Amino acid sequence: MNPHDLLRLGQDAPAFKEAPAWVAASLERAPFVVVRRARKREGRVAVGIRGAVRSERFGAWLDMQHVHAVLTPEMLTSRKPHETRAALPAFKLLQAVAPICESSGLAWGPTGSVGFEMASDCATVTDKSDLDLLMRAPDPLDRSAAKTLFDDLSAAASEFAIPIRIDVQIETHDGVFSLAEFAHPGARVMLRSVDGPRLVADPWQTSRAA
Repeated sequence: MNPHDLLRLGQDAPAFKEAPAWVAASLERAPFVVVRRARKREGRVAVGIRGAVRSERFGAWLDMQHVHAVLTPEMLTSRKPHETRAALPAFKLLQAVAPICESSGLAWGPTGSVGFEMASDCATVTDKSDLDLLMRAPDPLDRSAAKTLFDDLSAAASEFAIPIRIDVQIETHDGVFSLAEFAHPGARVMLRSVDGPRLVADPWQTSRAA
């Protein structure tokens, strides 16, 4: 299990201790949690639970025996939103950028509210939702190629009448960083890892961290 993976809970999943009141209702509506970035504990995984609004977020640890299924961002690229929801801007943008992402040669998939809805079939995306994407790059990316990818994705987003923010995170073996930051030649990027965030010159060689 990796950060951003969505976990479907089994019917035997326990109530989370000290959780706010909205957590039980949220899991009743959609029994899914997302894997958080944290050091692993034996037999347990760090997860986050999302509520009905952005301010409702709760972090917890889950015994892996309660995980019924694992859905990675990559697995969600083959899924489609319900036909009554497909016209929402974030879903339309996902469809528009899919060929760009495929041509990059990187494994990729939606995260955030778009990924959650495509995994759970629970209406989560609104007409103001961003499109969050994860792209996996175990090997170093060329900065110029990264800039071209960023420019192409940004251009696709700018074609919509209503501006939509697209946020692309690049995952390495050591953590995750923003494609937008990496697209600037020579710029250091904020790499978020299990040890916390830090500025690095090369996200694939964290020994060069500033």
